[in-house]
Amino acid sequence: MSTPPIRVLLADDQALLRGTFRLLLDSTPDLEVVGEAGNGREVVKLAEELRPDLVLMDIRMPVLDGLQATGLIAADPELAGVKVLILTTFEQDEYVAEALRAGAGGFLGKGVDPEELLRAIRTVAGGESLLSPAATRALIARFLAQPSDTPIVSARLDALTARELEVVTLVAAGLSNEDIAGRLFVTPLTAKTHVNRAMTKLGARDRAQVVVIAYESGLVRPGSGH
Repeated sequence: MSTPPIRVLLADDQALLRGTFRLLLDSTPDLEVVGEAGNGREVVKLAEELRPDLVLMDIRMPVLDGLQATGLIAADPELAGVKVLILTTFEQDEYVAEALRAGAGGFLGKGVDPEELLRAIRTVAGGESLLSPAATRALIARFLAQPSDTPIVSARLDALTARELEVVTLVAAGLSNEDIAGRLFVTPLTAKTHVNRAMTKLGARDRAQVVVIAYESGLVRPGSGH
């Protein structure tokens, strides 16, 4: 039995761009466009109705922008299975931090080539986090270098076992479950179990938010070697 295609909701206020993305995605066997939205409010409504696997989300949209729409989707327990990939011309560090805090699983500039975009969709839909290199550098250097004193974050970290803390540092370093398994000499399934337990204890929607928590808590610091 073949694997069902990844169901994608397109969110962009430019109809021409939505059409371009639709042509690209619908011509790819493992991807399927299930809907289009031209503003943030419509995105949230269609996400509730269609329950896509992933929303390809523009930041600059009328009514509600992409960051607000992402936040509403991430905050709805009924939409826990809906991943968000931010795709925008505004690849600025402020937007990267806001997008990840809002619940986005990835962030790419619109200048990416088609194959990179398709890989990004598959990566984020599969539960992995994805950031373009420029966005990652900006995020760490400007926003995640200052540890947070938020008691909630500290309490969540205290709930982690020593192994789970180790796994979180490896996730923050961008390692996949397979990479983590190799580093810790365990099976990929065991690595995935550790990651999932850590995410649950941290209240993280996905791996991208684990990265945010790891840096903001001071567990991982830029240049720490993790």
